[in-house]
Amino acid sequence: MTEPAKAADGLPPLRDVVRAHDLMPRKSLGQNFLFDLNLTGRIARAAGPLDGVTVVEVGPGPGGLTRALLAEGAARVVAIERDPRALPALAEIAAAYPGRLEVVEADALAFDPRPLIGEGPARIVANLPYNVGTTLLTGWLTAEAWPPWWDSLTLMFQREVAERIVADEGDRANYGRLGVLCGWRTQARLLFDVPPSAFVPPPKVTSSVVRLVPRPEPASCRVRALEAVTGAAFGQRRKMLRQSLKGATPDPARLLAAAGIPETARAEEVPVAGFVAMARAL
Repeated sequence: MTEPAKAADGLPPLRDVVRAHDLMPRKSLGQNFLFDLNLTGRIARAAGPLDGVTVVEVGPGPGGLTRALLAEGAARVVAIERDPRALPALAEIAAAYPGRLEVVEADALAFDPRPLIGEGPARIVANLPYNVGTTLLTGWLTAEAWPPWWDSLTLMFQREVAERIVADEGDRANYGRLGVLCGWRTQARLLFDVPPSAFVPPPKVTSSVVRLVPRPEPASCRVRALEAVTGAAFGQRRKMLRQSLKGATPDPARLLAAAGIPETARAEEVPVAGFVAMARAL
């Protein structure tokens, strides 16, 4: 049997890595691995030029995207992985790129990578586990301090989540709390789709890569107030705001008047600026 061809970095194909380390994806961890190094390279390049940049990656698994980020010139990659089975495979990548990959065994929902970043720009690039992706994104976007420690997010989600991230009031089918939050603090773009066949195991849905760049000075309002207003408004999105906003305030008319929004409007008709104005009034 001939030796499998090696990638440009001298490391074995990802299928061989998974086999050697018994790394079959686990549904309980939301794992779907990308084996196509051309595709992982495309995701890495979507994050922009990486020279001198520290990248934080969540859920690297066997390290396909990790390898692409390093090959594209990332100065350092901080990879946060909660599955101990993946650590030996990631250690092999660290050996191939001395001093440029730091692997942390941790749950990204509870781990703060900032002490590991140091000076210079930092970006988050990840094929996020489906079961925690939205929670992680919301956490990054609701930090009290702004601008944040990262200068962009390049992330893969299920297509339906990606559409909600980039939606505005012109997209009533997908516009909701997530679109308001993302639109308030970032400029979000859907870059490209990734078919189910690219993954092992293939998910039942198409995935999409999105890029979010923080707005340096988003309109001022308290995060919790915005969450309260959007939660009430979209929690009963079929009702007029004069009724649905009673979940956030006993006097919806005051909030609506302060924002210049008709009492008969519904949540999906209100732009991000309108929700921010209501949150300030709240």
